[in-house]
Amino acid sequence: MSYLGLNTTTDDHAAKASPADVRRKNRQLIFRLLFPTNQYSRAELGRRTGLSRVAVSDVVGRMLEEGLLRETGQAPSGGKGKRGTLLSIDIDRLRIISIDLTQEHLLHGAVTNLLGQPLRHAEVTLNTGSFVSVDVIIELIEKMLGMSDGEVIGIGVASPGVVDNGVVRSSTMRGWNNLDLSTPIAEHFGLEVNVSNDATAAMLTERFFGQGGPNMLFVRIERGIGSAILLSDTPVIGELHAAGELGHISIDLDGPLCPCGKHGCLETMISGTALKKQLSAADVEQHQGILARAGRYLGQALAMPVGLLDMADVCVYGQPNIINATFIGAAQQYLDAATSSSFHKHTVIRRCECGPDITVQGEAIAVVFQHLAK
Repeated sequence: MSYLGLNTTTDDHAAKASPADVRRKNRQLIFRLLFPTNQYSRAELGRRTGLSRVAVSDVVGRMLEEGLLRETGQAPSGGKGKRGTLLSIDIDRLRIISIDLTQEHLLHGAVTNLLGQPLRHAEVTLNTGSFVSVDVIIELIEKMLGMSDGEVIGIGVASPGVVDNGVVRSSTMRGWNNLDLSTPIAEHFGLEVNVSNDATAAMLTERFFGQGGPNMLFVRIERGIGSAILLSDTPVIGELHAAGELGHISIDLDGPLCPCGKHGCLETMISGTALKKQLSAADVEQHQGILARAGRYLGQALAMPVGLLDMADVCVYGQPNIINATFIGAAQQYLDAATSSSFHKHTVIRRCECGPDITVQGEAIAVVFQHLAK
């Protein structure tokens, strides 16, 4: 299994790698087995990974010193002999600063533990239509660092739009083009910085703390529409880092003009902003019809990627008054009609039940796995 560039290479299969490379791969493997809430003894980790007893002892010892792992008690008795000591992720020592740039009128930050669970929150209120500069983001991070009660190992920033190695290539929501977020933040604080697409970050929370499995198509419907794809526990990024731009698929070439330059993009038709406008201008009796139509549009946009990728799980995140039973039911009905066949497993569209911290938690998780790869 691989995840965010991790793989299951053991010390036996990496004889040509340097000792440092082998140790890094082995600690990624051990951390991945324990994350988020598993507890295993050293002996059990050796059985599950195929690593030698010496390799497990070496890697675990270093991870205990770093604050990545902790000992949590004795393993259940398996018969004669000394019981092993259980290991788990240490959530008490190390911290991450995670920033969510997806909300229209504020920037949201959190100090989290290694599970991405927020411990402290801070916000910066934005004026309507104001341009968000890197300096404003840095000010929020400085505020969060002052609130941390542990060593901060990295900073994560979740941004809407196309993100390429720390650079936001395009974000119609923020009005950014080729904005480098990673370099100035890393230079200012001297810490590792990860910048992710917001839908990809949110998908990680659904994967580890929601109902998502290793294969999932995640759709985020808020001010805009974004999506992310997980295949065999590996996010699909795309050749130009633009995989998952579901919101900019045109479903009506005669539809409204989108900031991206096309007409009838899904985002112009069923984003949270678009639907709020439609609902506010309609009678209460018309609301169900508006949401049903929006659900059918989503089903139409999903039909091709679901069929192409043979995806059985579609998770949709958004406000419950929009992503409700009417919306999901209409999307499911359209998708069933478009994709059902004898050789395709039935695809289920479901509502994401993760809470409002889904983005900061997922971005913190991305920072942790980036830290392990160093």
